[in-house]
Amino acid sequence: MNKTRTVLVKTSAFLSLSLFAAFPTFATIPVAEIDAPFEARTYTQTQVTSSKQSLHQLLGRHYEKQRLNDDLSSKIYDLYLKSMDGTHSYFLASDVAEFEKYRLKLDDGLIRGNLDAPFAMYNRLQQRVTERLSFLLKQLPEKAKDYDFDKDELLSLDRENVEWSTSTEELDDLWRKRLKNSILNLRLADKEDDDIYELLSKRYQNQLNRTHLANEEDGFQVYMNAVTHAFDPHTAYFSPRNTENFNINMSLSLQGIGAVLQTEDEHTKVVRLVPAGPADKAGQLQTADKITGVGQGDEEIVDVIGWRLDEVVDLIRGAKGTTVRLEIIPSDANDLKTKVISIVRDEVKLEEQSAQKEIIEIPQGDKVLKIGVIDIPTFYIDFQGRQEGKKDFKSTTRDVEKLVNELKEENIDGIIVDLRNNGGGSLDEALNLTDLFIDRGPVVQVRYSNGYVQVLPEDKNQKAGIVYDGPIAVLTNRLSASASEIFAGAIQDYGRGIIVGGQTFGKGTVQSVLPLEHGQLKLTQAKFYRVSGDSTQHQGVIPDILFPTLFDKEKIGESALDEALAWDTIRPAGYKAKRDFQQWLPVLRESHQSRIESNPDFIYLHNQKELMTELRQRTDITLNEKKRKQEREDNEKQRLEIENKRRKAKGMELLTELKSDDDSDKKDAKKKKEKAEADSKDDKDMADAKSDDNSSEDESDKEDKEPDALLMETGNILVDLMRLTKTPTTAQK
Repeated sequence: MNKTRTVLVKTSAFLSLSLFAAFPTFATIPVAEIDAPFEARTYTQTQVTSSKQSLHQLLGRHYEKQRLNDDLSSKIYDLYLKSMDGTHSYFLASDVAEFEKYRLKLDDGLIRGNLDAPFAMYNRLQQRVTERLSFLLKQLPEKAKDYDFDKDELLSLDRENVEWSTSTEELDDLWRKRLKNSILNLRLADKEDDDIYELLSKRYQNQLNRTHLANEEDGFQVYMNAVTHAFDPHTAYFSPRNTENFNINMSLSLQGIGAVLQTEDEHTKVVRLVPAGPADKAGQLQTADKITGVGQGDEEIVDVIGWRLDEVVDLIRGAKGTTVRLEIIPSDANDLKTKVISIVRDEVKLEEQSAQKEIIEIPQGDKVLKIGVIDIPTFYIDFQGRQEGKKDFKSTTRDVEKLVNELKEENIDGIIVDLRNNGGGSLDEALNLTDLFIDRGPVVQVRYSNGYVQVLPEDKNQKAGIVYDGPIAVLTNRLSASASEIFAGAIQDYGRGIIVGGQTFGKGTVQSVLPLEHGQLKLTQAKFYRVSGDSTQHQGVIPDILFPTLFDKEKIGESALDEALAWDTIRPAGYKAKRDFQQWLPVLRESHQSRIESNPDFIYLHNQKELMTELRQRTDITLNEKKRKQEREDNEKQRLEIENKRRKAKGMELLTELKSDDDSDKKDAKKKKEKAEADSKDDKDMADAKSDDNSSEDESDKEDKEPDALLMETGNILVDLMRLTKTPTTAQK
């Protein structure tokens, strides 16, 4: 009998492929002929068995009880079609009309072990992809040389809801425009036409080669994920190869850049950065960026558009101390403009993810109040150390308790718990951390698929008394998820502190991993609920005072995912709130609004948000070279004006141009090289190297370390709350 490996304590928001460890490089891929037809694939009996096993688990153990009927079949069909061609760029209207006969038959096929329909759709996709890539290769270079870049043409970037093309000629025109746009982007990157034609020919030939290498496992993976995602976006099927990647993702002690990726159309998108990982430290790779190329050290960058996710992951992984160069489309780029960044691969160390403290000073009349800040990047625990009975094993709660006691000795007046970008981690640590600030009582409720509700923690696991009973604020943003939402929700429900910042991610489900004969199934089996009875699912935690945010909620967050489980409520747990802040919120919000109206950093953030919103709304881009250049210049000018407006208000030196990507890339590479060298020494030498590095920072580095505006404003809000609630100006009891 198969055993279930439960990962209840692993509550991170994403469980996609993660970039750790070194893997072998690719074998030589045979070159596919341009006009060679794609060879149709068929499924195996082993895959049939896995599909039946998956279906049995989905129908019997998934949190959201669904029946296998025509409604579910239709949902699977839509998700499958979208996963194959979400931009309506490959299939013809006639293809989709032909597929429609399968809409209400996929459920029957799953029951009978007949996968003919999904494989027929998959094989047609591979045929259409082959045709599109062959078309592009035939355009290069001779026909592409005749493209008129003075002509006023537009390329639509938002094609999810456009009508399917009715003819091959329509698709040819779309792909001609796409090719023209690729050439234009490379021209604007100062590449010569002959080099551009050579680069693009290699790109499309590589994609064609990989299309012809696609096997039955690829088709089965795509279809089964459509089946599982019809239940919810965190339920997934892992092939044996992706099972290996998933298991690597569950460990944070391996080497790589520390990023979690997923496929979006033809691109590889950054879903999350691992706190304290190399990519996070470098500061150049951001959530929702798209990776278009990968290079090793000083070697030529390999174009990875259209590659399978596991292939891109393999190419980015590598040994500690080596450099990987990524060509990316930044998430805020509206014209597919790319830039190249460098990241030195390293090991993600548990100690580097540890909570940190600092003290900020908030003027209050003739006084200056000291607010302690505890930054928690993730909810971590040394599982092995705990299992071995070590007295000094590391954990979030142990580290935070130590930091709180140190802050109390420094006579701080309040504490801010900074959970920005904290994607979750250990559920036990979320419970234990809450116990430091709330004296006994439930923290979270877990409702299982059978309706049973478990209230956590159990009384026997709680300590009497608390470590800190002074004023608290919790700072969140859109990337605060899972365990972060449990902690923030409990602090809010108990009235123990005020929540400030951005609406959290909304990942309130619990997954378990079930072994199959062929691969694994990650299955949602429970939901988290706050002690108030509100779910953290979908809605997340809404702060008492909201800050402006640059995160696009349409792309980032649980609500942006297809088939996300809904927000709902259950009966509240038996808890007693310490205080109700509702009566003071209007005054706090008014004071906050009054401050930020003249705060240069908040004005800057507001202006940045307006600019990004405007750029996101431009779904068509011009293929006229002069107009494209002018649009880019205007965009850079707007960004420079926004930055200099902030600098002028703060008395800083104005810039004549924004820092170039190349300059920041070189500076980052230098710092990462020094860091890699320092890591080879012992702890003392490492600390000395860090100290020396800080002392030699240039002026631009010092400017980069100006006070965190969001943190300072959170401190002001906390001080306002202390004044309204008549809390003594010292929390030392």
